[in-house]
Amino acid sequence: MTRKLHVVVTAGPTREYIDPVRYLSNESSGRMGFELAKAAKKAGHRVTLIAGPVNLETPKGVTRVDVVSARDMLAALKAAFRDADALYMAAAVADFRPARKIAGKWKKKEEGGGGATLELVENPDLLRTVAARKGHRRVIAFALETGDGERRAAAKLVKKNADWIVLNGASALNARESAVTVLDAAGVLWKSDARPKEETAARLVALLEGAPRGA
Repeated sequence: MTRKLHVVVTAGPTREYIDPVRYLSNESSGRMGFELAKAAKKAGHRVTLIAGPVNLETPKGVTRVDVVSARDMLAALKAAFRDADALYMAAAVADFRPARKIAGKWKKKEEGGGGATLELVENPDLLRTVAARKGHRRVIAFALETGDGERRAAAKLVKKNADWIVLNGASALNARESAVTVLDAAGVLWKSDARPKEETAARLVALLEGAPRGA
């Protein structure tokens, strides 16, 4: 086994609040990130798990940091990444947030007038922000694509300065299995049909130990 590493994993969705009771989010369950944290710990590494709002048990021996919004996650990620050796960016971070959070419950319907308009602003790109100066640290990105996936994932790998990228489809959201394609700078490293996320996570952690192409 390689030396003991500090592995950081992000998992789950973020929530971007419109008012105290409504928010923008997605269907991510966080299972892949939690399985990655468990697998990394089983491999002997020190693990920090940064989790969005999910209802999952913390893997034994893993340090968990709970966050809500994309900006919360970015702050936690910056802190954890300072002394990290590897990052698995498995969280499904919201791309946008409301331009402002309404202090009280939004009562647009009571105001009448039919439809409503919600102004959105772009969230920071968490992966690109921390990986820009990653140095020796290894970064594993995730991409959920619904069309022309391999090309888009390969472009994202370069744009985000990642070492590997894990491509999956929308069927992976809130599911216990996923079919993935893993790419590095040279192209497709390996593919798998739908397999339990626990099994996929173990293979992804093995990347840190120099698992060969196609293994």
